[in-house]
Amino acid sequence: MNEPSVFDTDSKTVPLDVVHRIDEPGFWKRTATHAEIHNVYGMENSRATFEGLRNLNPDQRPFVLTRASYAGGQRYAATWTGDNSSSWNHLRMTTPMLQNLGLSGFAFSGADVGGFAGTPSPDLLTKWLEIAAFQPIDRDHTEKGTGDQEPWVGGAEQEAIRRRFIEERYRLMPYLYTLAEESSRTGLPMERPLFLEFPDAMGDHHPIDVDTGAVGEFLLGRNILIAPPHFPEELDAYSVEFPSADWYDYWTGEKVWQQRKPVSSEASMATVEANLPPLSVIVKPELSLLPVYVRAGSILPVAPLVQSVNETPKGPLTLRVYAGNDCSGELYLDDGKSYAYEHGAFLRMKFSCEVSSDGLRIHVTPREGSYSPWWKEIRAEVYGFTPKEISMGGKNIPFAARGSAIVFTVADDAEGFNVMLR
Repeated sequence: MNEPSVFDTDSKTVPLDVVHRIDEPGFWKRTATHAEIHNVYGMENSRATFEGLRNLNPDQRPFVLTRASYAGGQRYAATWTGDNSSSWNHLRMTTPMLQNLGLSGFAFSGADVGGFAGTPSPDLLTKWLEIAAFQPIDRDHTEKGTGDQEPWVGGAEQEAIRRRFIEERYRLMPYLYTLAEESSRTGLPMERPLFLEFPDAMGDHHPIDVDTGAVGEFLLGRNILIAPPHFPEELDAYSVEFPSADWYDYWTGEKVWQQRKPVSSEASMATVEANLPPLSVIVKPELSLLPVYVRAGSILPVAPLVQSVNETPKGPLTLRVYAGNDCSGELYLDDGKSYAYEHGAFLRMKFSCEVSSDGLRIHVTPREGSYSPWWKEIRAEVYGFTPKEISMGGKNIPFAARGSAIVFTVADDAEGFNVMLR
């Protein structure tokens, strides 16, 4: 309530003529009214909370979630979009709000999943949980007096769909945590508008986000594109427009192929091409499905399923390799709780792949940092390339075809390696 909220005043906040004292290093000492200070008040409140917690336990990272803040407040707290409502329109509004917060420096943001005011229908809660699984903060939250809103309400069918997406978020935690570290270091948002990575996507070089065909689409990092229905409550088929030409289906690993209507003449084709996205497909909405795609040339780190981030994953680290140009990926890991990473107790690995006349080469760099991970092996899932043999250090490696992927496992001795697929 650190706007702050004061419900028995006309302004619903601290009276605007209340006087504050500014006494901050680097600023001229003076007094100012609440009318001037109101917006910065929430930031100073979260700053005081952060610094107080840090003083109480200097080696534990504080987690502060604030409803009100100001420019620079991302140094002290995560935030959310405020008291939204359980409506399809508020679900649709969540994406541009989080994109704007991210571009404004607040990378660690989310919305009240399912809506705060009111009770969502089972379908609304399900679809919201699907989309939020790919957003920075995934928090199902509602006010007192509303209907139950836990993921298991609404029947076994709804629960099964929601479980699938929540579990997929846990598998993606290495990718999400790597994005979070990148955001803290560079300021790049986790949830991104398409123009941030593809500023001149269209044939005439304008960004794709300004076109109605890309409404509601967003990127998680630079590699994952989420394309919910333009109007999630409607059942009509819609077009997913991609900002570049080569993408894979996240769920199946299959390459995405163009779906366009024929054009009557060469002249009209030239005109149309200037305004067409590099790739588009038609999608029929279904409650249990959310269109998610991976950029060709991505390498995604994925973990075995756990029920909590406090649980240690059991099994190998998985690298999902999507063959394509400029193929790369990265992984960052630390203990998630302390400041030991400031003294070298972190792990960073970089991955790349290159397609040539000889085949596909996958390169994993030696680990940086002293933090020991939970895995001893790396399991690779390769999409978009079918080899006859796989070798490392001159020795053949057994592999198998599973769906659209070629799968193999190698030991990870922290020194990095090269694997060749021919």
